[in-house]
Amino acid sequence: MSTLLSDLGADLPLIAAPMAGGPSTPALVTSAARAGGLGFLAGGYKTAQALAGQIHTTREEGVVFGVNLFAPNPVPVSRETYRRYAQRVQAEADRCGLTLPEEPVEDDDHWTDKIDLLTSSPVPWVSFTFGIPDRAVVTALRRAGSTVLQCVTSVDEARRAAESGVDALIVQAPAAGGHSATLTPERPLQQVSLPDLITGVRRAVALPLIATGGITTATDVAGALSAGAQAAMVGTVLLRTHESGASAPHKAALVDPAFDTTVVTRAFTGRPARALRNHFTDRYDAIAPSGYPALHHLTGPLRKAATAAADTRLIHLWAGTGHRQAKAESITDTFVRLADQL
Repeated sequence: MSTLLSDLGADLPLIAAPMAGGPSTPALVTSAARAGGLGFLAGGYKTAQALAGQIHTTREEGVVFGVNLFAPNPVPVSRETYRRYAQRVQAEADRCGLTLPEEPVEDDDHWTDKIDLLTSSPVPWVSFTFGIPDRAVVTALRRAGSTVLQCVTSVDEARRAAESGVDALIVQAPAAGGHSATLTPERPLQQVSLPDLITGVRRAVALPLIATGGITTATDVAGALSAGAQAAMVGTVLLRTHESGASAPHKAALVDPAFDTTVVTRAFTGRPARALRNHFTDRYDAIAPSGYPALHHLTGPLRKAATAAADTRLIHLWAGTGHRQAKAESITDTFVRLADQL
């Protein structure tokens, strides 16, 4: 195994992906490390104070870990377009007794506060999704002692990321569950297999690569490493593990025969994300505009209420194409299965 992970004491080239919104608990990250791999806390959708609390909890366990942040790359939406969509979605909210935001909410997810946190209290690894931070930010984190990684979805993005001075790339294929890391969310996702994407990026840049997107079996892991990745990052396959913080309805839906298809949709957040097809994606995907984070804030109260009520018609059931491989077991058992061909 490459020094990218072995220098941190990892025995396996396996990484638990950061899954914002609840799944990536300190327990999940800790268990991934103790199983021989590495895990990332998900900094997205948290205040710096909340993230600091999770970092403290994980540090107390004495394991090596990383932190992922959403780098600012907003997709503005006009008030008129937002209001049209909000009026349509409000019909669902009315059934739940909710009033959704009438005006678009735009923010940067507490970006500056989180960078200040990670430069003043460094963690071993920091990764970025959605956007590429300024070189000054990358430099500051590296000076603080962090290895900096950038998530990319194409050869062009890989070249741009390399120019920012990052140490390694996380190369994400479109089969990934949850949000795509694309830097151009208003455009259709490039349809390419993970091995082919890894091969293309390897030819374009000299940085170490981590493969992610649709990796749910030992064969997937072996294929990603054979293509040139130094490690495999997995997310969907961990959602049903004992340590996962995913909601009970989400875990159940991953193996429910009623949910047999995944779709890439902007309906929930205004950014392309892969989820189990349900009532919400069927009804609203075709009319959903690009608009992040405004649509995320718009549908957030509805999704929270639906989760509390176990109403899977309205929940954002993030899932990659291999979601049937997610099992109710420990992280250790999952990693053992994934490492079977190594």
